[in-house]
Amino acid sequence: MANHKSALKRIRSNEAKRLRNKYQHKTTRNAVRDLRVIEDKKEAESKLSSVISMLDKLAKNNIIHKNKAANLKSKLVKHVAAL
Repeated sequence: MANHKSALKRIRSNEAKRLRNKYQHKTTRNAVRDLRVIEDKKEAESKLSSVISMLDKLAKNNIIHKNKAANLKSKLVKHVAAL
């Protein structure tokens, strides 16, 4: 168990950050999944920018690797262009 006040605070803040990261990551994964099943090109194009923004934010905060974000964005853009 932690012996210092600062260590206890670090435990609390780490848990809060973990839950926030988990929520943002899950929300983004769901948005990517929803975008992949859309058949209408106009609707997909409108959602694409928000999904790309979500992926960029995850990569900026090191929740996912920047190359993974780039790969996902590339695949999604190709998917929307092919509709």
